[in-house]
Amino acid sequence: MNIMKTILTATAGMVMMGALGGSVLAAPPSGSSTHAGTAVPAPAAAAVRNVVLVHGGFVDGSGWEKVYTNLKKDGYRVSIVQNPTTSLADDVAATKRVLDRQDGPAILVGHSYGGVVITEAGNHPKVAGLVYVAAFAPDKGESVSSLIKSPPPGAPVPPILPPQDGFLLLDKSKFAASFAADLDPEVAAFRADSQVPWGVGALDGAVQQPAWRNKRSFYLVATDDKMIPPPAQRAMSKRAGATVVEVEGSHAIYESKPAAVSALIEQASRSAR
Repeated sequence: MNIMKTILTATAGMVMMGALGGSVLAAPPSGSSTHAGTAVPAPAAAAVRNVVLVHGGFVDGSGWEKVYTNLKKDGYRVSIVQNPTTSLADDVAATKRVLDRQDGPAILVGHSYGGVVITEAGNHPKVAGLVYVAAFAPDKGESVSSLIKSPPPGAPVPPILPPQDGFLLLDKSKFAASFAADLDPEVAAFRADSQVPWGVGALDGAVQQPAWRNKRSFYLVATDDKMIPPPAQRAMSKRAGATVVEVEGSHAIYESKPAAVSALIEQASRSAR
């Protein structure tokens, strides 16, 4: 099935941020696994001990704090990229600068739009594996904009405000329901009030060399996601040949279910080649 047709059919009109659809897969791809998100202890020694975390649109890297803490407790060296979210090129460059500083191979992790960033930046020679967390996983020539274009009319629309000076924000009053429904209300309110403007230019940035074609990939599907529909996540992860886990949670699953996210990252570190 054509991946773009699959994505646009299931989108049901979601536009802009995370507004991507895909066909519902009856089961994860061969060689993948699913679980309820229970964390597993890291082994005494893993093939890769460096982890680089990349945030998506509308937020900064602080949402990774609980995942960071979990991984540090298990002996990993963790770095968090602060993307300018002005353009894909700028965000890839910021990620590569962090990768340059790693003292060995690293697992590169991206949430949401961060998946686009790691798809391009993941070609860095220090990247040993990729982990997508409720994230876009584009193929060559694809961008967020191309993946979400031409939705059917009359379908629900995420609460994205009209762009100002080339940047986007979510409606604060609707942020929790669409992005962070399973976060503590006070935390969700803070995220809404501290949004990072997301550059329209970043949505238009097209991937030139998808790293998932030559790096082992893992994907966490957030089954209650209202920004990137779960069927789309399944379609993209299948196309990438990723090892898949499905966890109940919102688009902010990296913050609401840090144990599940940490467990998948640690699995990737043990599986790196």
